Amino acid sequence: MNTTSPEFVRIFDTTLRDGEQSPGCSMTPQQKVVMARALADLGVDIIETGFPASSQSDCEATAQIVRDLRHTTLAVLSRCLPGDIEASAKALEGAAKPRIHVFLSTSPLHREHKLRMSKEQVIESIGTHVAMARRYADDVEFSTEDGTRTEEDFLHEAVAVAIAAGATTVNIPDTLGYTTPEEIRSLFQRLIGTVPGAKDVIFSAHCHNDLGLAVANSLAAMEGGARQIECTINGIGERAGNAALEELAMALKVRNAFYDIDTRIDTRLLVPTSQLLQRLIGMPVQRNKAIVGQNAFAHESGIHQHGMLRNRNTYEIMNPSDVGWPDTKMVLGRHSGRAAVGHRLRALGYTMEDEQLDQVFAQFKALCEQQRVVEDDDLERLMTGGVTGQGYRLSSMTISDRGQRASAQVELSAPDGRKVSESALGDGPVDALFAALANATGVKLSLESYSVHSVGLGADAQGEATLSIHHDGVQYEGSGTSRDIIEASALAWLDVANRILRRNPGTPSANERQAATA
Repeated sequence: MNTTSPEFVRIFDTTLRDGEQSPGCSMTPQQKVVMARALADLGVDIIETGFPASSQSDCEATAQIVRDLRHTTLAVLSRCLPGDIEASAKALEGAAKPRIHVFLSTSPLHREHKLRMSKEQVIESIGTHVAMARRYADDVEFSTEDGTRTEEDFLHEAVAVAIAAGATTVNIPDTLGYTTPEEIRSLFQRLIGTVPGAKDVIFSAHCHNDLGLAVANSLAAMEGGARQIECTINGIGERAGNAALEELAMALKVRNAFYDIDTRIDTRLLVPTSQLLQRLIGMPVQRNKAIVGQNAFAHESGIHQHGMLRNRNTYEIMNPSDVGWPDTKMVLGRHSGRAAVGHRLRALGYTMEDEQLDQVFAQFKALCEQQRVVEDDDLERLMTGGVTGQGYRLSSMTISDRGQRASAQVELSAPDGRKVSESALGDGPVDALFAALANATGVKLSLESYSVHSVGLGADAQGEATLSIHHDGVQYEGSGTSRDIIEASALAWLDVANRILRRNPGTPSANERQAATA
């Protein structure tokens, strides 16, 4: 076969194996089946379903996926041990396109401190166990764990033995994310150019992200002749993670004229697949994550917004719809300019003269000092003369955390000037606080994310709380800042609740609910 064909590079997804090994990312067999279906729909060429010898859960997940997917190559990981290989073969029984993926460390550090094996013992083990795996499956991949930190002459020998024993794919992992693009490009070129039989197998790269170079190193390995790239959705994986599938796929799509190679990935499903994984494992990606982050196609800067309104190519190199986002998002905040505000108002159906827009824009800038983001309903209230930015305000709160349950009592100033007091119990101080706020305002929020971090340094540092929720199909985000992180959390909660109340002014308050039941 021609392993340097320019047509496509195979995508080997290890979200269900290496990705799941990331702390906090474990999945049940049922969740793995759901994710495997999504990966198959995405167009992944090879799905690594798990490490059967490591757990019964991986055996069950692989067996279910084998029954469910018939058109995608399914791989399982195995150490160079007879028991592992037999467990892998059993897990793959009935698979339409099975692959056994065996690995063994080759670097001096791993040989001495992990394996306690000599070079000769490592070479013998590779030949023996690759040949054994080949007796169970026609498709066998061999990986030289810590390959990029292995002496090149010994790496050359290990790869040659694996090919001679029947490996059909040879993977050179950058297990510690240590190499650089130029190094890995040259390494693949030399191995493919000199190892006997190299032209008859697929060479693969598996790059970790410890120095933030996983995607760059994967692309460089491909330039060196690799025709399989191992990666994960959202880049999850051990330590700093793996190369992110979505970034690799879009780099090859956007820069196709440079790389002259593509994937079989349906890039329109990248965002839905990313969001599915986030829901399954409860690990959101950072907002500025390339391709799939909330801010990947969002613009707040007035300069950027003005350019986008003239020609979107001024500040975007790909279309949001190409990766699964509905459209570019113009975020209106303190950095937005007059042109963006006017554009959004026109989209909402308002027409105005320059003088009126100037007045509304001045009010908009004043509102930005009270809240981080200005929504459509805020703009409409500015246009109709309604009072915006007012709502429930925190007057006082008392938190008690004793024993197994915490309690919170809050007093709020309502929009009409009344005082509202409510209390609640919770599993912790924040849980109790949010429950008391819900009782006081009549707004029930289901949190998607909540975080607290420090703003500033030293004695003047404050805590900023941020939270995100979906309510009636709309996503809301709120923030609050205070020297007290519990108070900051209350302010962030009220920030969101007040937005919801402005959008849904008929929501009854606590006093109104009490009066209705009296």
